[in-house]
Amino acid sequence: MSYIPVAVEMYSVRKEFSDNPLKTMQALKTMGYEGVEFAGTPQYSNDFYAALLKETGLVCCGWHTPWNLFQGDALEETIQRNLAVGNKYLIVPWFQAPTLEGWKEFGRQVNDVAAKLAKYGMRIGYHNHAHDFAPLDGVRTWDTFFSVTDPRVLIQVDTGNAVAGGADIMAELNGKCAGRAKTIHLKPYSQARQFEPMIGEDECPWKEIFAFCQTQGDTEWYVIEYECEVYPALEAVEKCLKAVRAMQA
Repeated sequence: MSYIPVAVEMYSVRKEFSDNPLKTMQALKTMGYEGVEFAGTPQYSNDFYAALLKETGLVCCGWHTPWNLFQGDALEETIQRNLAVGNKYLIVPWFQAPTLEGWKEFGRQVNDVAAKLAKYGMRIGYHNHAHDFAPLDGVRTWDTFFSVTDPRVLIQVDTGNAVAGGADIMAELNGKCAGRAKTIHLKPYSQARQFEPMIGEDECPWKEIFAFCQTQGDTEWYVIEYECEVYPALEAVEKCLKAVRAMQA
């Protein structure tokens, strides 16, 4: 089986990163993380992010990029930013529309962006939250969106968010994600404790998830995200990383 490296979603440690970017990334590297997925509107210059990666030896495997940063003149800035950090996967982390046509139009616009990014070797994707599995006019918005998107648009499944939204995680992966799950968010979730448990203490079918990623998913990166504040952020992502490594041993 091929080796899949593990990154951390920087939203998990956003407070620590804002307070001390270099120290936070050095701590992640010491834990054993190999990459990072940045999140949100950039706080620093392109050169600063690139320098952080060079100093720590971490790889940028993605950037959760708000949809507005793909619009108009902002798109060129987004492209240059991701070229600077060597990232090829730009993920829209959130979207909502009140109608099915709104979701379809979003999909068509994402296709347009995908075509523009292709010349730079970059791909756009979409990341699910629980609301994406709710029906709108009898059809889940998740299905509506991906019914109109080009196959080069990535599907970044968030395991915890999917389970929280009532989805059957393996049905979702096996249903439409083959070859499109280049990165996947490993997020724990249980019905009783919601997002509180660590990976391995929850209800996600981890062995099956890993098997999919190793085969049909064509997955290049696991991205751990932990969002519950019951534990210190750095402690939580370290425990989750150890759990993932133990399950892969």
